[in-house]
Amino acid sequence: MKIAQVDGRACIVTEHGGVDVAAASDDRFGSTVDCLVGDLDALQHWFTAEAPQLDRSLSAEELLADLDRLGPPIASPPQIFAIGLNYEHHAAEANLDLPDQPMVFTKWQSSLAGPSSTIPLSSDTVDWEVELVAVIGAAGRNISVDAAMGHVAGLCIGQDVSDRRLQMASAPAQFSMAKSLENFSPIGPWLTTCDELRNPHDLAIACHRDGHALQESRTSSMIFDVPTLVAYLSSKVELRVGDLIFTGTPEGVGVGRRPRVFIEPGWQIESSIEGLGRMRNQFV
Repeated sequence: MKIAQVDGRACIVTEHGGVDVAAASDDRFGSTVDCLVGDLDALQHWFTAEAPQLDRSLSAEELLADLDRLGPPIASPPQIFAIGLNYEHHAAEANLDLPDQPMVFTKWQSSLAGPSSTIPLSSDTVDWEVELVAVIGAAGRNISVDAAMGHVAGLCIGQDVSDRRLQMASAPAQFSMAKSLENFSPIGPWLTTCDELRNPHDLAIACHRDGHALQESRTSSMIFDVPTLVAYLSSKVELRVGDLIFTGTPEGVGVGRRPRVFIEPGWQIESSIEGLGRMRNQFV
């Protein structure tokens, strides 16, 4: 199941069309994805059993062609976790040792944006980082690795946009502020439940500019996969329904290049993950 926030309303999206959830269910279900994410089993059962008439203007391809209609699938997460250095080759390009345990920082809710949001450049050292984002659907502490995916509502694409100068402005470096500026956390295009994916742990992940690949990898190259991250985080803090986990970026970021390359005004970056769709963000 794919659930998008379309024109401010939660909609189930299929290849053939979709439905406004609250309207089609006579308000049995809420009108935002945030209020649906903890009740996806009931939503799936209703959708399968009732088979409401599809609105052809809500097909997946039509929405991907008109991303401006889409907001962030989760707009008010209780917590946003982010993981650094979670791909071996990204650690190598940063000239840093591989972590022994997940390297965790936070991004702030005010930085969330939709899959076509325009992103203001805060400096001439802003960088791109495409990431798989896991959305928590069932709260808990001390969740085991084996049980972890049962706590994941679904997945989406994210960009962990980063102002490298601000990130390195103090010693030691700080991450959260530099990665939480206006619209620095676009996510989308929708929440995809894991049963839609052949293997949710091995997905092609990439971002491109003008058809040129900036990053290309597979999520199976993560050092700590999604179940491991859920188990680790829940061993320290309580995970809550709607939490987001940005799971780290593969190699190919601008700061790791020689010479370094940073985003310039007018750039448009397309982020994509196999089975999850794509985002396009303009920088000004």
